[in-house]
Amino acid sequence: MKTFYVYFMTSKKNTSLYTGMTNNLERRVKEHKGNLNSGFTKKYNCHKLVYFEVFHSAIDSIKREKQIKGGSRKSKNNLVDLHNPEWKDLSEDWD
Repeated sequence: MKTFYVYFMTSKKNTSLYTGMTNNLERRVKEHKGNLNSGFTKKYNCHKLVYFEVFHSAIDSIKREKQIKGGSRKSKNNLVDLHNPEWKDLSEDWD
């Protein structure tokens, strides 16, 4: 069964917040951290993984990503505050 993720990357001081979707979270986070792709996360130095959700359907993950992206910054902050109140980098121990 395939796994899909909706996730948030943020900058060091949590001022910029990126919402993304992938089928390989570890690889994608490493790409963001290594600035391997040009775009928002590279421009705003979003290198901290602070939130993610797991799905077993690409369609469900895409729907959720769109729902989150359509919401306010406050609603996104609330998700992180609820699940990761210290806004720690959830990927800091990954090799």
